[in-house]
Amino acid sequence: MEILSAAAQQFALKGYAATSMRDIAAVAGLLAGSIYHHFVSKDDMVLEAYKAGVERVIAAHDLAIANVSDPWDRLEAACVAHLECLLADDPLARLLPLDLRQLPAELRRKLVLERDSYERRFLTLVKSVVVGHEPDERFARMMLLGALNWTTTWYKRGGEAPRKIASAFVRLLRGGFATRR
Repeated sequence: MEILSAAAQQFALKGYAATSMRDIAAVAGLLAGSIYHHFVSKDDMVLEAYKAGVERVIAAHDLAIANVSDPWDRLEAACVAHLECLLADDPLARLLPLDLRQLPAELRRKLVLERDSYERRFLTLVKSVVVGHEPDERFARMMLLGALNWTTTWYKRGGEAPRKIASAFVRLLRGGFATRR
C-alpha cells in the first residue's frame, strides 16, 4: 500500500500527466525499475490508487450514515465524512477529486465508473431532501460534491473544521434549493 499512497500523493500533487513512475518510485523509496515489479504501468497504478481511495470514502460515508434516520442529517453526515476523508492525511482519499479529463479515454472511463459508484450514494441522499424534478436532484448532487471536492484547493490546516464547512454547505442547500419532504 505504500506504493499506492506514494502514487496517489504524486498524482494529487502534480496531476496524472506530470507524474512519472520515477517520481512515484522515489517517494516510495524504491529504485525506478523496481516499481514495475508491482505495477505494469502508470495507468494500472492510478486505477488501483483511485479504487482504493473511492473504497475508503465509501466506507466512511456508509459508517457516517448507518444510524442516522433524518434525511437532512444523513446528507450532512455523508458530507462531513466526505470532507474529512479528503482533508485528512490520506493520499488515496485525496485522489477522489482528480481531474479525470487529463487521462487517456479508456482509463478515464474506468475511473468514472469507480467515481459514479460512490456518487450514486449521494444522489440517493439528495433525492431524499430535494423536491423537484430529476435534473434538480442531479444538479444539487453535482453542486454539493463540486463544492466539497473544491475545498481541497482552498482549505488551510488549522482553519475551519471540515465538519463546520460541510455543515455550512448543507445549510446553504437546505435554505436555498430544497424543502423537507
